[in-house]
Amino acid sequence: MCKQIEIWSVGNTGLRNPNRIQEGFKIFSNSPFVGKLHGKENEINFMKFLNVKGIIQNKEGKDISGSHTRKWRLMFAKNGFIFPQISKKIGEQKNLGKEDEITPFGEKFLKANTYSAVQECFLRAMSVEQYSIFNGTQYFSPLRWVLAIMLELENQTGSSEVTRIEFALWVQTTNPTYKVSEVVEKILDLRKRRNVSLSKRKFDKSEINERSKNYKKSSNNFSEYCDMNMRYLRISGIFQRKGRGLIINSTKHILAEKLAKSTTSNESLLQQYKTLCNGASLPTDNIEIAKSLLNNLIKELNYRHIKFDLSDLTLNTSIDINIARQRLEDILAQMDEINYAQDQCNHWEEISDYMELIMKGGGTKKYNEDKIIEVPKDETPVYLEWIIWRASLAINHIVNKPYEVRGFKIDSDFLPISTAAGGRGDLYCEFDNFVFLVEVTMSTSSRQEAMEGEPVRRHVSDAILKYKKPVYGIFIAIKIDTNTAETFRHGIWYTKEDIKQDLDILPLTLKQFRKYFLAMFKGNKVKPDKLRELILECKLEKDKLDAPTWKKYIDVTVDRKVEEIEIM
Repeated sequence: MCKQIEIWSVGNTGLRNPNRIQEGFKIFSNSPFVGKLHGKENEINFMKFLNVKGIIQNKEGKDISGSHTRKWRLMFAKNGFIFPQISKKIGEQKNLGKEDEITPFGEKFLKANTYSAVQECFLRAMSVEQYSIFNGTQYFSPLRWVLAIMLELENQTGSSEVTRIEFALWVQTTNPTYKVSEVVEKILDLRKRRNVSLSKRKFDKSEINERSKNYKKSSNNFSEYCDMNMRYLRISGIFQRKGRGLIINSTKHILAEKLAKSTTSNESLLQQYKTLCNGASLPTDNIEIAKSLLNNLIKELNYRHIKFDLSDLTLNTSIDINIARQRLEDILAQMDEINYAQDQCNHWEEISDYMELIMKGGGTKKYNEDKIIEVPKDETPVYLEWIIWRASLAINHIVNKPYEVRGFKIDSDFLPISTAAGGRGDLYCEFDNFVFLVEVTMSTSSRQEAMEGEPVRRHVSDAILKYKKPVYGIFIAIKIDTNTAETFRHGIWYTKEDIKQDLDILPLTLKQFRKYFLAMFKGNKVKPDKLRELILECKLEKDKLDAPTWKKYIDVTVDRKVEEIEIM
């Protein structure tokens, strides 16, 4: 196996989170750029459009070439959501569809309103063989190839698990021009030698350097493409995270076996694109296979004593059966989220570390070779919502469900997809005797008050009318603008009936919140009442102080309360 290495890519390192694609595609579908993503002017203008809509964060002057558009266009086309631009060597454009127009499959993707439905769209797209091998005489699907390798690993070891370094060196660097058995042999040899190595870090570096001898590009690509490829593969729903690697989803094992039976195709690339743009078929379109998957899922739910009801559904066709399966997948996902929520109190240090990364504007923290956390620099807003959600769950005693607390979407690994939709607060944490309505922002400029002052007060007001218990607002930002503090210091809101409300809204920096959060856990005083105590104490003097002085008073109060917790 000394042939020249090429690393395939199912995604794009410039758009590393595939969960953002649907949000961006919905924005695109309602824009004047449908059918107009090519040409420098269109590329620059669509990039500006994405920036205005909050899909990307392109600081002025950072990118003036329109490269963001090219990344998004590539992902729309690679997944069959728009018609790709094709060369005459592949075929006539008119025989496929007008470039950059939304495809029939793209229309279906827009209608996918559950995470299970979104996953199925990506699975259909990734199952298409559109990657060239054997000098363009055949095409392969990386997803099918990965499944073939993992199933053979399972056959030999009893587990389909593939680790991150194994994926980096011997999965994404191979394709059906290799024999599956030979690839698995290399993986098992790597695994055996790594298990007895004294330093995993040095071992991995040495192996990457050795494999790089047959690779023309940067050796950093082994790791960078690995993380991106695995994240894209997981959105298909057929893979799950295992440590920093992958394992086949047990409830979809039959589907995995069917897809892995064929890893290459002799059909032309034009035909592959036609299949892609119209929506590729899946084994689950067959009624018997669909039944098998549904039955596996039912067994899983019964084993875990999870109640469900399908009595309102008919199961006469594969479409009916797959609708039922997706309903059960959503129920299972909700139960998994409840279990995840209950476990957050055991991860308070990790939660704190994420907050620290967000305060730094993103980055990574490495605990060991098998654990690393990351906040992508262009996803800090959604990670801020997500980590405050996790912190709220860790404090515990919340009576509403974890998926009722948040307004943002998460993926199957409980990582954030997008920020909360407008028209509601970010987090609604309901306890026995009171409610916390939490709002967060990465904004630090003087526009913070203009963007947040009215919505936050309105959301708290609406919550007061909804809940028959006290409601406290908590506003968290990297930096609190003084005008924002002044607005919340007054905290006045009038309802539609002109009823005056005096709102309790505490503005905290993320640094202050993190300090108090850590103190509660280190001092073993983790109770929502402790957070309410802080709100009430900071409220005591607000009417006597101006905004700058109140901000200082809040800071002093946080420090004093932290000291009290530590010495108790």
